[in-house]
Amino acid sequence: MKLLWFHLMPYTDLPDDFREKHSSVWVDVDPTLFDPAKANGMYNDFLDELEFAAEVGFDAVCVNEHHSNGYGLMPSPNLIAATLARRTRDAAICVMGNSLALYNPPTRVAEEFAMLDVISGGRLIAGFPVGTPMDTCYAYGINPSQLRERYHEAHDLVVRAWAAEQAFTFHGRYNQLRYVNPWPKPVQRPHPPIWIPGGASIETWDWCGERDYVYSYLSYFGYKQGIATMRGFWDAMKRLGKEPNPFHAAFLQFVGVAETREEALELYAEPALYFYERCLHVDSRWSAPPGYASEASLRARMKSQVALAAERASEGAAKKSRTTFEDIVRRGYVIIGSPDEVAEQLREVAVDLNVGQLMLLMQYGNMTKDLAFHNTELFAKKVAPQLRGLFENEWENRWWPRPLPLAARATARELRSAQAPRREPKASETSPGGARA
Repeated sequence: MKLLWFHLMPYTDLPDDFREKHSSVWVDVDPTLFDPAKANGMYNDFLDELEFAAEVGFDAVCVNEHHSNGYGLMPSPNLIAATLARRTRDAAICVMGNSLALYNPPTRVAEEFAMLDVISGGRLIAGFPVGTPMDTCYAYGINPSQLRERYHEAHDLVVRAWAAEQAFTFHGRYNQLRYVNPWPKPVQRPHPPIWIPGGASIETWDWCGERDYVYSYLSYFGYKQGIATMRGFWDAMKRLGKEPNPFHAAFLQFVGVAETREEALELYAEPALYFYERCLHVDSRWSAPPGYASEASLRARMKSQVALAAERASEGAAKKSRTTFEDIVRRGYVIIGSPDEVAEQLREVAVDLNVGQLMLLMQYGNMTKDLAFHNTELFAKKVAPQLRGLFENEWENRWWPRPLPLAARATARELRSAQAPRREPKASETSPGGARA
């Protein structure tokens, strides 16, 4: 079992009446609500939380890409990942991921992911999402009927660029490049493990099975609603003749740990309600542009997480009713309780969904840094040990990074330090008494 600490980086200061006075947290969210001075504190708290998760022993830290919204403040997850590559030592860096169809040319993704893999010493997990309709079709203006074609072409270009041993020419429908020759190349050969974030698209199941990529179900609504989607994925793997290796799948779950269930109910109610009432307040205008969903998914009546969120927001507005925290817990959106209770529920989730890569959202909504630290540390000390080893005696995890040996990475860093010239402080950098200012 691999345990990954996932961060959305939500804007934590949306007003109390946001749902009543604003139509959506995405696309046309009111720009006057953004306060750069407050966001400065948010970003630095978020980075502290990610680094802390790596320090206390999570197998990976995860970031992702969104645009024009208050739900997740990471238009460039690669910027965040670059800081983590330098400030962490052992944890994998999971960029979940770069929305391939938005990059022109997509070789930018090949270059930046390769940089991250090299800086981290081979710890990158490369995520390739199609992207939400809000990010891709509305914020970035991609024709929804072309989105998946652009995505697939960009994928082929990036993967070929990583593996190529000489410059080549690429002639696609959307990308024509006379010289493709990205430097640097990733440490992991032929490329870092590729994970595909999914919402409920049937084609994504076959895509992951045929190319041996991890299917990563990013669920807003917990394991109870995730069962049908994950069963669909495993049915597709069976049809393709693939073994039911649980490490072939990843699943996202919100979690809140406390010493007792009563304490957890008290601690996590406010941030959970903030997330579901404000961060997921998506106007249905943005959730399903014509051409975005595939014909097969429409015929199967599969609904994306975004569409479900928009439906719930519309229903709530029509009824003028609010979701209660008890509803959120009862439906499994957030797993809360004592360490033993949370461990038992997560083991059940992993076994029932047959998932070996478990992504945990442990900061959500307007959760403070202190509470995020508390949640993270308690999980690492008292929950994670009860989950370690699950599936590992039976299955090989072929989808995990293969970094350089730690000794080699340490030696390279020590060599750089030894070669760096010593610089004496200037007079302007010291106080009158001679000490550093």
